[in-house]
Amino acid sequence: MRLTHPTILILSANPAFAREIAAHWPADPNAPELTVLEQGLFRERVGGNYDLAIADAHSAELRAGLRQALAAAGKPAILVHSDDSFGSSPSPQFTNPCEAVIELSSRVTHDEKSLWPVMAALLGREIVRRCHAEARARDAEMVCEAAQTEATLGRYISEMRHNVNNALTSVLGNAELLTLEPGLPPNVLTQAETILNMALRLHEVFCRFASIEKELSVASRQSGKQTGKGKAHSAVAGW
Repeated sequence: MRLTHPTILILSANPAFAREIAAHWPADPNAPELTVLEQGLFRERVGGNYDLAIADAHSAELRAGLRQALAAAGKPAILVHSDDSFGSSPSPQFTNPCEAVIELSSRVTHDEKSLWPVMAALLGREIVRRCHAEARARDAEMVCEAAQTEATLGRYISEMRHNVNNALTSVLGNAELLTLEPGLPPNVLTQAETILNMALRLHEVFCRFASIEKELSVASRQSGKQTGKGKAHSAVAGW
């Protein structure tokens, strides 16, 4: 199954900022789609349909406003800024990067080369991967819960089938005897035949339940045999 390409929202008034992000994004078959938006427009509407935001905060005022807007959006974000005070403060701890605003300093360099584009791109890719993995895990949990509910209902039907079938047999027998009773008024005979026909249809339904139960039991035994053969083959190969 091919995954949907993630959307990265670039918040900057500087075209070079977006080009740096795109140039340093790691090669990936599921490469993201980059959308550039001016910071002020994002702060006005606060939100949007995206997987990750990477913002350029070139002033302390803009940094504070963007941090607040990104946090309010409830999406993961990376805030790149050049504030010197960031380096003297301890690194924040994030319990959930899929809902956090992570700050990076653009002043970090190596051999006079700025490292923020590489750091932002690598961190961004890992955040998107983790968020998508968590989303798939939540979907799987929902599917599992639904399957468990259906399995519980199926077990209950299977356990109650014998009791209902016994009662249904009694209804069938009495309805058939009633239709054979001489001298019944036509309307009573019609009602008795209706009861008999509906009881027969219910009996067919429960016969199908029994057939499905047997098929599932046979399939389970065959699956167990195949698993046992596979383990035995692995043991012999290992020997």
